[in-house]
Amino acid sequence: MRILVVGGGGREHALCWTLRRENPDAELHCAPGNPGTAALATNLSIPADDIDRLADAADMFGIDLTIIGPEVPLARGLADRLRAEGRTVLGPGAAAAQIEASKAFAKEVMAAAGVPTAASRTFTDPAEALAWVDRQPEPIVVKASGLAAGKGAVVCPSRAEARDTVRAMLGEGRLGEAGRVVVIEAFLEGEEVSLLALTNGTDVEFLPAAQDHKRLLEGDRGPNTGGMGAYSPVALATPALLERARREVYLPVLEELRRRGAPFSGVLYAGLMVDHAGTPWVVEFNCRLGDPEAQVVLPLVLGGFTDACWRVARGERPAPLRVRPGAAVTTVLAAQGYPDRPEKGAAITIPADLPSGVTVFHAGTAMDDAGMLRVAGGRVLNVTAVAPTFPEAQRLSRDAAERITFAGKVFRTDIGWREAARLAPV
Repeated sequence: MRILVVGGGGREHALCWTLRRENPDAELHCAPGNPGTAALATNLSIPADDIDRLADAADMFGIDLTIIGPEVPLARGLADRLRAEGRTVLGPGAAAAQIEASKAFAKEVMAAAGVPTAASRTFTDPAEALAWVDRQPEPIVVKASGLAAGKGAVVCPSRAEARDTVRAMLGEGRLGEAGRVVVIEAFLEGEEVSLLALTNGTDVEFLPAAQDHKRLLEGDRGPNTGGMGAYSPVALATPALLERARREVYLPVLEELRRRGAPFSGVLYAGLMVDHAGTPWVVEFNCRLGDPEAQVVLPLVLGGFTDACWRVARGERPAPLRVRPGAAVTTVLAAQGYPDRPEKGAAITIPADLPSGVTVFHAGTAMDDAGMLRVAGGRVLNVTAVAPTFPEAQRLSRDAAERITFAGKVFRTDIGWREAARLAPV
């Protein structure tokens, strides 16, 4: 099989790692890839959003299956282009990718489908948005409707902070095109769960549930980021909760997308807030594998991932995945100054004797002309540990994260703290 993975971050390294493990003889390409994917696949120096060159590459290399990692090429229609040229693709078309690319669209779909989500209003006019904020209870959530690299949702403890956020997005254009439309919604209380599902638009096959950690600092403090780490599975995500999510979230949304002429095929990610009564409320949808969720979930899949992707890409029901017992924890190592002004260029040292069960996925790295690995992005490395128990996986990931060195390294030592509290003796 000849496979093309589109993207160059930690998610794509985890995809290449999983695909190579399941298909040792496959011809694997990654565009643009990174130093981590280079050890598993042939990197192609094509940006993930260069639709024309990616389509040419799929033709040139006779690609059998393309797996699109990031949201931007999906929103720009890469899957549509490849399908129109007869290619088999895992990823939704541009119309269905709006479920992530437009939070306003996602709210419309959820309202029509009767899916539980926070009450909200959508605005393009700053004065109208500010007047609405003044009438809302605190805290308030302000979201850029468009794609903002995971940094467009701001939980504002006060109306004053919400007003500042609205002005920054709608008035000052701080998030550019992504913030030209703003969704203001009620704050949901509970605990978040990231749920990823392979779907052909009708059938749903869940990957192990995960929990992301968005805040930069320990104890869930500091600015919002694209994700500082994750763990899987999540005790809160019981079989009963997953069945509710299937019945009350996934199936109604997929049906509504079909009704709108935008059938979804690929990986549908639901960020859920589970309240104290156990009801899953949708915080957001993504139209692809999460990052860093993919890096913690895929190592738990013992087999069947390639087959499930192939089946979904062909419109067929995905076969069940084989999932290993135990747990996984991934710790993100970020650059100094992340998320606002990450400093690049620092030399990275990864010890060669990291313990069995630990895998380091490259996210924002580059190799210089002398062969030295250097920081090249905000989130630099994902240190994933798989172990028979959660406490062991947490310890292995944290210890390995401490041993990897580069100047200004930022990371959290408390990834999975809620799960640790659940498991602590009473």
